Amino acid sequence: MPARSLFQSLRYFQDRRLLTVFCFGIASGFPWVMIGSAMTGWLKDEGLSRSSIGLFGLIFVAYSINFLWSPLADRLKIPLLTAKLGLRRSWIFTTQLFICLCALQLSTLDVTNQLSLMALFGLCLAVSGATQDIAIDAYRIDILSQGEDHSNELMAAGSAMATAGWWTGYAGLGSIPFILVSSPNWQWSEVFMVLALMMAALSVTALVVNEPASQREQALNQIQQDYLSVLPNYRRQSMGILLLLPLIMLTIVYANIDYPGWPEFIDGQYQFGIASVAVVVMITLFARQLSKLNQAVGTVKVNTGEPQSLVILANNNNTDIIARLTAWLLATLVAPIQEFFQRNGVRLALSILMFIFLFKLGEAYLGRMSIVFYREVGFSNEDIAYYSKLINWGTTIVFSLIGSVFTIRYGILKGLFIGGIAMSASNLLFSVMAVMGPVKWLFALTVFVDGFTSAWGSVAFVALLSVLCNKSFTASQYALMASLGTFGRVMLGSYSGIVVDWLDGNWALFFVLTAMMVIPSLLFLYSIRKPLKALIEQNESTPDKCKAS
Repeated sequence: MPARSLFQSLRYFQDRRLLTVFCFGIASGFPWVMIGSAMTGWLKDEGLSRSSIGLFGLIFVAYSINFLWSPLADRLKIPLLTAKLGLRRSWIFTTQLFICLCALQLSTLDVTNQLSLMALFGLCLAVSGATQDIAIDAYRIDILSQGEDHSNELMAAGSAMATAGWWTGYAGLGSIPFILVSSPNWQWSEVFMVLALMMAALSVTALVVNEPASQREQALNQIQQDYLSVLPNYRRQSMGILLLLPLIMLTIVYANIDYPGWPEFIDGQYQFGIASVAVVVMITLFARQLSKLNQAVGTVKVNTGEPQSLVILANNNNTDIIARLTAWLLATLVAPIQEFFQRNGVRLALSILMFIFLFKLGEAYLGRMSIVFYREVGFSNEDIAYYSKLINWGTTIVFSLIGSVFTIRYGILKGLFIGGIAMSASNLLFSVMAVMGPVKWLFALTVFVDGFTSAWGSVAFVALLSVLCNKSFTASQYALMASLGTFGRVMLGSYSGIVVDWLDGNWALFFVLTAMMVIPSLLFLYSIRKPLKALIEQNESTPDKCKAS
């Protein structure tokens, strides 16, 4: 495909839907202020250690496992609200209300004596924020893919606006708590009351925008009916699925919350290996049961020649509650993942997921310890507010737009390569800052370059995930892919403080290591560039790919 002109690329930003995407991006980034930089600053001011602060970041685990409940956002209706707002907007508005309530509760706590409660409500806030992200990302893809022949280019423009909005919420509005707390008249508890009120103001967007049109409900009901047509005759498979599916999900959650109650006689270093083997075995058994059901569904279609909706009507009276529950779970939780692997092929699908996991690993380690690093180098809360937050905010908005124009003109893959290389190189400036100390001009330069490279890479990254989704499973599939990227930022990034301690506080070496972490993802991207490019071009040539498979 020939490169588009600059004028052609800029025309995509005339779409009014992008303003909605920007506003929702602000709301998406804002919870990270509460449980990220603001909470880190609060804990640091209360005297907690680097390791404790890093491990406290495990509450972000909600963002890495939100794919487990993301299919519910494609299927479940919020009582009363869905009828008035629609599926997407009702989920967004509900989660935003929960975020407000959690922030208000945090404002009443004493960190020294109620640290456990603080972690609990922080986790509730993270779950609400992660669920909000599911609904917002699905809304963006749904609203931008309606009736478009050039969905890839519009997705790139939408990714830029979402990225700019996210950083407006995280860095722009995120500077406010540090500005407030730098005054002797403000305490962190009072700051969190302000943050709750700001989140309430952001929730107004969900009440005034339009709900995207969708045939999702019909498609999912059809899949459920397909399974119902055979499940009464496959009771053994039904029971196996009902047993294995929750076990798989519980094991993943158990591994992500740091293996509570792990037997002492088993060495802790084997935790991840044992959990991984258990999940692989259960998924294998589950896949065998599912394969038999899929074969049976295919046989019914061939033998009857009837649409499955007619077949199930004939057998409706014979179905029991086990069959109905199994069919609902398969259509809601399993079908999105199954469709992703069937459409892309198992090998390419796994390769895509591996790249997503690796791409922002270095950024994960850098981001989690950045506030602690700034404070230990010698910068004040006010310095952090003006340099780290405000400069990063402005830089990200400008360069996310520039990066999106480049991505529209030259393609998503080139944007990923350039963004990844730039992100790796920019981390080295933090090493220079660690050596030179609290030099404000260097702080400003480092934040500027880091914001530029992160924005460029994020636009192409979000655009890639967006174009790979099937519209019938937007929330499920985007969350599955995005959660893998978040997994590195949350689970592995949470140990960044331990790594710094292991290096005896050698921040310069730490940031060199984070720069090297980007290299494997770029090598992996290069190895799958051809099939991935073909997949992206196929999406461009078949804009109706979002119909149910």
